[in-house]
Amino acid sequence: MDRCTLKAYAKINLGLDVTGRLPNGYHQVKMIMQSVGICDELTLEKTPEGLSMTADSEELPTDESNLVCKAARLMQETFHIPGGVRFHLKKRIPIAAGMAGGSTDAAAAMKGMNTLFRLGLPDKELMELSVSVGADVPYCILGGTALAEGIGEKLTPLPSPPACRVLVIKPDIGVSTKYVYEHLDAAGSLNHPDIDGMVNALKEGSLQGILNRMGNVLETVTVPAYPVIRDIKEKMLSAGAAGSLMSGSGPTVFGIFTDQERARHAFDTLKTEAFSAQIFLTTFL
Repeated sequence: MDRCTLKAYAKINLGLDVTGRLPNGYHQVKMIMQSVGICDELTLEKTPEGLSMTADSEELPTDESNLVCKAARLMQETFHIPGGVRFHLKKRIPIAAGMAGGSTDAAAAMKGMNTLFRLGLPDKELMELSVSVGADVPYCILGGTALAEGIGEKLTPLPSPPACRVLVIKPDIGVSTKYVYEHLDAAGSLNHPDIDGMVNALKEGSLQGILNRMGNVLETVTVPAYPVIRDIKEKMLSAGAAGSLMSGSGPTVFGIFTDQERARHAFDTLKTEAFSAQIFLTTFL
């Protein structure tokens, strides 16, 4: 095999809590990660030597600063892979959106190289290696529904939520993850979501139990700084969403709909709003 193409799926956070800060500056988190059907497409092709990358988006760097290239370089050096790889990325996941777009592309690069060069590595080994590329990369290799702890690398697979339609809106603004975490007082009086309760609700298959516990402590920083996030949440709920939340450090907002027709109507209505730079109607994976 000299060429392969993989889909790299986005994630949302059904719940996100920050429980402390480590001496090295990293924040400790406890969150429920969930894959959704929005995806990039990464094609890998063997070359005689080196690494190169192209993308269909001018917003993305295609040099060594891209997580795809970092992950590929790590794979080359760790497993002494002969020859090189050319990558081409079709970008569909919103950029800098709190949906792990860069991390899931890196995960696809590692899984693709594992396939292309017939390394036979189990996902667990790839996940352990990938932490050095980014804290979300191990989850993106795993996919599905999972409890993430530590800096995000300690993962426990969970049952999927009941089937729903998920409306995703990324407004036309950028949010710095570094800014959000720097302004979050993890030791202060935050309204911490009940992540343990959500784990139990997932195990019980209780959608209402999941909805009742949705929360993201990072909203305490991002929403005051970018009020459009609150506006989108309110419009989602007014349009019939059973629950709405910001994903990651934002600015993407998602709404969960139990009725397909209502979800489609909300999509058609909200895509005309000025803040709807990118809007998707998708499902849990």
